[in-house]
Parts: sequence; structure tokens; C-alpha cells
Amino acid sequence: MKHIGFLSFGHWTPSPHSQTRTAADTLLQSIDLAVAAEELGADGAYFRVHHFARQLGSPFPLLAAAGAKTSKIELGTGVIDMRYENPYYMAEDAGAADLIAGERLQLGISRGSPEQVLEGYKYFGYVPEDGKTDADMAREHTEVFLELLNGEGFAPPNPTPMFPNPPGLLRLEPHSPGLRKRIWWGAGTRATAEWTAKLGMNLMSSTLLTEDTGVPFHQLQAEQIQRFRDTWAESGHDWTPRVSVSRSIFALVDARDHAYFGGRSEDSDQVGFIDGGLARFGRSYAAEPDKLIEQLAEDEAIAAADTLLLTVPNQLGVDYNAHVIESILTHVAPALGWR
Repeated sequence: MKHIGFLSFGHWTPSPHSQTRTAADTLLQSIDLAVAAEELGADGAYFRVHHFARQLGSPFPLLAAAGAKTSKIELGTGVIDMRYENPYYMAEDAGAADLIAGERLQLGISRGSPEQVLEGYKYFGYVPEDGKTDADMAREHTEVFLELLNGEGFAPPNPTPMFPNPPGLLRLEPHSPGLRKRIWWGAGTRATAEWTAKLGMNLMSSTLLTEDTGVPFHQLQAEQIQRFRDTWAESGHDWTPRVSVSRSIFALVDARDHAYFGGRSEDSDQVGFIDGGLARFGRSYAAEPDKLIEQLAEDEAIAAADTLLLTVPNQLGVDYNAHVIESILTHVAPALGWR
């Protein structure tokens, strides 16, 4: 059995060909797709976070709203860029959204990817300390955030408060006690996956890896996953982590599928440059179900992960994206033992 969810980048554009022409369209349709995915039996609704872009940028109102409209499906992010985050305010928002959702949040966080503006985190008031990088800053924010989620008191109370305080040092409220074990780190390298395990976070293996050893993407990703699990075992954590991978997968079962994706020829990895270094991108899958099953059975990283996130073309609308998810759940997943 495998957890199967969707990952939406939440694009909108005023193009007449788009079903999401405004921010409101994207936000409301994201909630509707989470509801539809739950009804279909999917396990997760995840949303990408980008700043300064016509995409989803503030995840917690969306997660809270989706949580109030659903009852079973996991609700998550993939990923929140921690360079932009105040970990104290984030801990409050995350706790509130998780409680509204009945403790179903699965928060993917990371250093983030290249954004639409240069050093955008500076506009949010965050600047790396002298001698440190933006990646260092993201990790420092993350470590503070994780500590806050433990729920231990740290702030001395006012001796003459407006309202009575519980005894001892105070913590941030509202606190969701199980959220600490539902934090994921979006890792783009094997070394970062090992760091993720040491800090006791689940692994959200990135849609691209910022290193290239010459082997196919799925094999490099499978090695990353194994290194994560080996380091986890060595670190002595007392619980079992989860691992997710993301893929663009389209089962061609009707005329719409063939029109949108039947002409795709992205059947191999792509190598490019991100932040001045080599990066390897995984392939996309688009084929009739029988062929798709054969192709996916050879993907070593999907086999190694317990969670698969299907990246969906959100601009094609809720109905079509629900169809994309349903096609995988009914025509592909059972044959691969995922259902």
C-alpha cells in the first residue's frame, strides 16, 4: 500500500485557456480539488508555495479552509521556503491550521528554490548573518520552528497579566501536540537527506536533485532515500519516518488525456543548471495504463517511497484534475500493489 496524493503548484493566469484566471480562482479550486480527491479515496492534498508569483504563497489560510471542508485527507505543503518564515509566527499559524483540520497537516518545508525576485526574503525582513548563506538562515529558522513545535515553555510570564497564566514558562498557543512528527524537509541532495534524518523530519525528496552522478534520476533518488533511512536508524529516533516523491503521471484513458498529454515525449531525465550547479530532473510519464504500469514498475524511487504525490495541471480545472487522480487510483495503482 502506498499513500497517493496530489501536488498543485497553484498557478493562475488571465489567459482565456486557463481555468484559474485569478488568485481567488486558484484558492477556491484548490479547496474544491481537496474535497474531490478525498471523495475519490486519495490520501493527500499538497500545495506548492512560491512568493512574488501568481501561485499559492500563503499556505495556512488555504490549509485551514481545506481542513474545515474535508475530514480524512492529509493536507500539506511541498514546500514552504523557510528563508521567508518567522518560526514563531509560523508555529502559531501551523498549530491553528492543524487543529482546525483535526491534526491532518503534513508540512513540507525547505530552503526553497530560486524565486521570482532576487533575495526576496530580504523584503520579508530576513537577512543572513555575516559569513552565513541564505541556506544557513533557512536551516536556523527550521531548527527554531521544530523546537517550538515540541511545546515546551520558554517565555517568562508577566507578573501582572491581563488574564491568568498557567504555572511556569509559557509556550506559543495554540499548540498541536502531534505536528512535530508531521514535518517534512524537501531535500535536493543526498547530504541534505542525511541532515533531515538527524533532525528527525520526514523526507520529501525533491522533484529535482541539485547534483548529478550520471545515473538515472530515479536511481539517484532511491540512493538518497536509502541514505536518509540509514542515517535515521543511526540517529536513534523512536518513531518511523515517511518518505515522499513527486511525479507527473498521466494515464491516457480518454480523448482529453490524449489531447493534453498524448504528444509528450519527456521519457528521459533532463540535466540543467540551478544556482550555478548541475541539477538532474526526473522524467514525466504519459501513456495508456498498461504501458504506464510497466514504466512505473521500473522507477526505483517510487518503489522505495511510501508516499507518491501526483503533480497536477491545476489550470485545467477541478473536474479534469479529479479525473487525472481517479485514473491513477483506478487504472494504475491496483496493478502495482499501491491499492
